[in-house]
Amino acid sequence: MLNEQLGGDYAVMADAFSSSSENVIERVVEVTAKTNVPVEKLDELYYIKNTCDFISQHQFQKVALQFPDELLVDSISIVAEIERITDAKLFILGDTSYGSCCVDEVAAEHVGADCIVHYGSSCLSASKRLPLMYVFEKRLVDLEKCASSFRELYPDTQSHIVILYDVSYAHAIDDLLTLLSQEYPNLIASELVVEGEQCFSHCQIKRKQKDACLSEQDNNQVLCLFGRQFFLKSGLSITDYSMFYVGQEGATLRNFMMTWNRCSFCSFDPITMTGRTESPSVNRTLMKRYYAIERAKDANVVGILVGTLGVAEYLSIIQQLKETIRRAGKKSYMFAMGKINVAKLANFLEIDIFVLIACPENSLLDSSEFYRPVVTPFEMEIACNKNREWSEEYVTDFRHLLPGGLSHVPLADQQEECDETDVSLITGALRSNHLLSSEPAESSSSSSLVLRNQLMTVANTNSAASFLANRSWHGLEQKLGETPVVKAVQGRKGIAIAYEEEGTSTR
Repeated sequence: MLNEQLGGDYAVMADAFSSSSENVIERVVEVTAKTNVPVEKLDELYYIKNTCDFISQHQFQKVALQFPDELLVDSISIVAEIERITDAKLFILGDTSYGSCCVDEVAAEHVGADCIVHYGSSCLSASKRLPLMYVFEKRLVDLEKCASSFRELYPDTQSHIVILYDVSYAHAIDDLLTLLSQEYPNLIASELVVEGEQCFSHCQIKRKQKDACLSEQDNNQVLCLFGRQFFLKSGLSITDYSMFYVGQEGATLRNFMMTWNRCSFCSFDPITMTGRTESPSVNRTLMKRYYAIERAKDANVVGILVGTLGVAEYLSIIQQLKETIRRAGKKSYMFAMGKINVAKLANFLEIDIFVLIACPENSLLDSSEFYRPVVTPFEMEIACNKNREWSEEYVTDFRHLLPGGLSHVPLADQQEECDETDVSLITGALRSNHLLSSEPAESSSSSSLVLRNQLMTVANTNSAASFLANRSWHGLEQKLGETPVVKAVQGRKGIAIAYEEEGTSTR
């Protein structure tokens, strides 16, 4: 039970293992939460006027406002201000089905919204169903201390450096560049870009013209990736640059470091106001990912986790993964379970490995606590597609793996590798890589041939359904037509430890 007060204070009724149910119900635990922003500062922090202009100019009638959990405390005040200025009907979207950095278009369509206003941090992944406006959180940053840390981390003023940042600090980057550009002539700052004609923002944000571009423009190379765009000097590549990141350690920085893993990284945390070098941890992370790839090569049953319903072309990558896994002689099953956790995935012990389809920032999941590893579509392709090899390139955006993408690699031809074996680096056993035909497998009534493994014993070809059949509990049974239809009745009240009609516990 969560009680919300106007002052922003919260009290949570906490359940506990106690012999007295009355004490459990009455116990109150204080939870630290962000306080409400005063009404007079709402426009400054949440750009109320820009949002109202966006709604009025396009004559939207139903508007969905999507908030991350940490900003929900201000949602009621924001709705009141927007409703006071516009005639639109507003809906608050909280506790999104997947990552809060992605636009929850499915939830918005459930209420029949004409557009979405996305608040807070964003991965800027392409979403094409509804008109969209980004409102980034305006976090404070001490520019003088940030510039001082930058000078300490980069004593060579001739270094080629790119400034990257969390979207919450986009408002301060121009001023930071002004402070440093005279001392560092080779310093460049990335610009935010969005895809699609229906995407807007409260700040000066460019519209991305191509899916992903690396082309010549005014003797410079323009690189567009992860909603960022920056220009490289002619004759230089991205590996000739160092990266300076403004923001906290997290998914955004990890995504940048994995993608540009040959570049050195330094960062400045505006909260702790400290700068540090980040690059040494990349090699260890890459080795962990390579271990997961080896586990994927050993796997026979693969679970495809749908981690987004909003990022463009997620259906295409699902189909491509299913075909890639099938061609490698493995079985795949698809799961849609919202936000994943250890307990959810532990229900499916038949699955040898999971592959997560999500935005670039949410796909790099640390699965060390899970019973089965969770890999990215890129890592699964390395495990299943013999034409793709492990190299310095690391792809976190699954759209680049699709036909026409920057990192697309066609599947290996079955005529080239019909029965190739290699050695597992984990178990040390031989494993066979049977590339199946691209045509759908046809059922055969013949039982004269059986598949044998390297030990010359009949191989286990049972599907996950056979594991389910051997379980003692198979799930709830519908028993359609067997259960009589009755009217709804009053249920029990209270908590499981002591319902009201049961009286006080005697333990």
